[in-house]
Amino acid sequence: MKKKLVVIAGPTAVGKSRVAIEIATSLGGEIVNADSMQVYRHMDIGTAKPEKEDLKRVPHHMIDIVDPDEDFNAGTYTEMARWVIDRIHERGRVPVVVGGTGLYIRTLTRGIFHGPGKNEAIRRHLEEMMERDGLPTLYDLLREVDPEGASRIHPRDRLRIVRALEVYHLTGVPISRWQRTHGFREEPYETLKIGLYMERELLYKRIEERVDEMMEKGLLEEVRTLLKMGYGPELKPMQGLGYREMCSFLRGEMELDEAVRLIKRNTRRYAKRQFTWFRKEEGMEWFRPDDLHSLLERIRVFLRP
Repeated sequence: MKKKLVVIAGPTAVGKSRVAIEIATSLGGEIVNADSMQVYRHMDIGTAKPEKEDLKRVPHHMIDIVDPDEDFNAGTYTEMARWVIDRIHERGRVPVVVGGTGLYIRTLTRGIFHGPGKNEAIRRHLEEMMERDGLPTLYDLLREVDPEGASRIHPRDRLRIVRALEVYHLTGVPISRWQRTHGFREEPYETLKIGLYMERELLYKRIEERVDEMMEKGLLEEVRTLLKMGYGPELKPMQGLGYREMCSFLRGEMELDEAVRLIKRNTRRYAKRQFTWFRKEEGMEWFRPDDLHSLLERIRVFLRP
């Protein structure tokens, strides 16, 4: 029989961490992070990592495992998280995966799409085109040849844009079609996927309040410290929400009020994309974060032998 896995997913600021802690506390569980930013050390405030009290209350895994200048992707995450989940099962406890990075959750629960190998000549050509014409040009090209694939990739995600175009040039087949026909069919666990939702106006209000709280806690100083440590703004994690805008302010490209406004706007847009991703995810069951009783009952039924 497959080992059981509980997943708590949803948009940023919806309350995933609080719900996961309550579930883990009630059911004897341990939390496995599935947020692509919380894996990085030294990036605490802008990634909304759990507070120290929560880390003491419930064991957390896959947090603070790499430095901001280390390579980390969905494949690396899946390999490490599966090892962690196996150890949790060996201890007779319940693994509760929680996060908003849809790709990490998909590869963890359904396997990873590897696709054709790299082609250095094609990749070099695409990199040169990006240097000459800019990343938006490559993204527009991807939208022409694979609109479905482009809709799942952020316009600033250089690595995934280049990889998608590389696959298309190598095979003549869009990466989205490869993923449908060849990828994400492994399903190593029996998984219960819980999606958390709330009204958009309330979620947006929570997002704005969270950004204000991050600023009060010292997000600007956190970014300033990261830059002093040698983690430049060109690094992938430094392009994350909050960090990119603070870097722009520190470079004198905008006023602080404008940077904060952009964090709020960009976070709202990110939450909308997360909703879109998870609505398309197979087997997702939706609950309000304040309906803990129904949530726990559903999970207890799922965990029964």
